[in-house]
Amino acid sequence: MTAPPCSLILRNALTIDVEDYFQVSAFAPHIARADWPRLECRIEANIERILLLLEGRRIHATFFTLGWIAERYPAMLRRVAAAGHEVASHGYAHLRACEQSAAQFADDVRHSKTILEQLTGLAVHGYRAPSFSIGATNLWAFDVLQEAGYRYSSSIYPIRHDHYGMPEAPRFAWRPRGPQGVLELPVSTVRLRGRNVPAGGGGYFRLMPYALSRWLLRRINSRDGQAGIFYFHPWELDPGQPCPPGLSAKTRCRHYLNLGRMEARLARLTDDFSWDRMDRIFLESK
Repeated sequence: MTAPPCSLILRNALTIDVEDYFQVSAFAPHIARADWPRLECRIEANIERILLLLEGRRIHATFFTLGWIAERYPAMLRRVAAAGHEVASHGYAHLRACEQSAAQFADDVRHSKTILEQLTGLAVHGYRAPSFSIGATNLWAFDVLQEAGYRYSSSIYPIRHDHYGMPEAPRFAWRPRGPQGVLELPVSTVRLRGRNVPAGGGGYFRLMPYALSRWLLRRINSRDGQAGIFYFHPWELDPGQPCPPGLSAKTRCRHYLNLGRMEARLARLTDDFSWDRMDRIFLESK
């Protein structure tokens, strides 16, 4: 008898960064924060599509949610929690951790945690920095997160990128501030030819052929013997979203390419692997 596929043995973590299209860091030079309340918010319809996709497959996921979004759409957030998904923090206003002082960062992560917990009645254990903006220069952020009551983070991306990344960081779970510190759970990468290759979703998942993404995740499960950590954004399922004027060709490509294919790709991905919430996979196993 042959062994069952590794995807049936290992649960992978499915995570969603709950933010709207106009809040992405690449749009910051083109969309003022003061304009956010006046812009068309498309998050509710996109979250509903995600919830239906997951419900049909009996999958639970982790929703890293902006406090700004939660305040404006509390019923949506409660629906996420009521469906059995983990609600975690993405900060309040999508501020990059590396652009804040320790005091500003503390205010942001505490404020977000309080909002999410008050709206859901559930403890918030996890945090993901906007744009993976924790790295070698601001590891003090983990001390702040611990003081604020967080148990884990998914904020360091161990790759080389023009906007973020700490390629020398461990590829799998580690504690940057010592054995009693916050647990860091990096988005998945595969080690190929001496470098870390992104394997955990986002724009890479939209840009790469699906077969390559599936191979990378299977390699993590089989060769590394580790659970994969995959992420995407609700706006990635929304090909009808507006396009701000003035974007560079590079930014347009990164943000808009293959949006129309994303939902079908996610359906294939969720069928091909076993998935669960971050807290169940990592915290309950410690």
